Amino acid sequence: MRSRSSTLRAAVLAPFTNDVASSRGSGTASRLRSHLAAASLVVSALSVSLVACTGKGSQSPGAQSTERQSDTEYDLARDLFEKGNPRAALDHAMKAISLNEDNDKAQYFVAVIHLSFCSTNRGLNTPDCHLSEVEKYARAALKAKPDFRDATNLLGATLVNEKRCKEAITVLEPLTKDPSYVHPYFAWGNLGDAQLCDGQVDAAIVSLKNAVAAEPRFCVGHHRLGLAYERKNDFSNAEASFTNAASADPACDGLQDAWWGRCRVRQRLSPPNGEWKKDCEKCRDISADTQTGKLCVQTLGPSGSPAGNSTGDAGAPATATPHVSSPNP
Repeated sequence: MRSRSSTLRAAVLAPFTNDVASSRGSGTASRLRSHLAAASLVVSALSVSLVACTGKGSQSPGAQSTERQSDTEYDLARDLFEKGNPRAALDHAMKAISLNEDNDKAQYFVAVIHLSFCSTNRGLNTPDCHLSEVEKYARAALKAKPDFRDATNLLGATLVNEKRCKEAITVLEPLTKDPSYVHPYFAWGNLGDAQLCDGQVDAAIVSLKNAVAAEPRFCVGHHRLGLAYERKNDFSNAEASFTNAASADPACDGLQDAWWGRCRVRQRLSPPNGEWKKDCEKCRDISADTQTGKLCVQTLGPSGSPAGNSTGDAGAPATATPHVSSPNP
């Protein structure tokens, strides 16, 4: 299993939205990247777990062989995904399911791969993005293994992106109370996301405070908390949360939406904080080509034309493939 710092790095590199007025707005791509990073943490990378965690089915030698073939295809899928080839990974993951539909890890991984197709700058407008497929396979993983907690978390996050906010709350709330879930800050962070989506700002603040208390380096959680405070016009606390979102971990420095958020609220403080321009310049310099970057350029005005030719993905990991570690039931 990877170290705590390396797995955390994948989770903190992306924010969840750019648009405070509507959580379904221009930040969909970055929101999806954050969910992908969280989901990708729990894809199995431990071959020693394959025999113990094989799917259910007949106890005949032939059936066991089929289950092992399914696990082998799942292993191939993981390897291809880590090497930046999600389409080939999807082929092998689907083959794993065809060999054993009760392979819960393969079902979950297919959901993660489909989510990766949505996690570009175009977000839900990406032609290959089908949230219905993410939901379908997350539910299939739960059918095969009802206590698959990471699949529950992914399902809740997907429902938020589908604007089914109340349903997402129903899915995620029990997970935050489950002492067996080893990633509680993901559950609290996604519950806060769902509550913001549903207009429950005060409840979202409570949930997001729990998220960052459970993992102080959870940049995405700090960013969402900043958005919640901003929704209440509490710009002082919003500024503090956006500051944490950009600095809670060294990897947070590349979280573009944190800089954009602090730029916004610093302009709205009374009196305004003159450092807002530096925040927007930092946002612009991360990438002027993302939707967030364009907002920062627009805020800077004509004199703030992009420096250089930055084309990096906002908040995305330096590599094309997220880190992975073992799933948790």
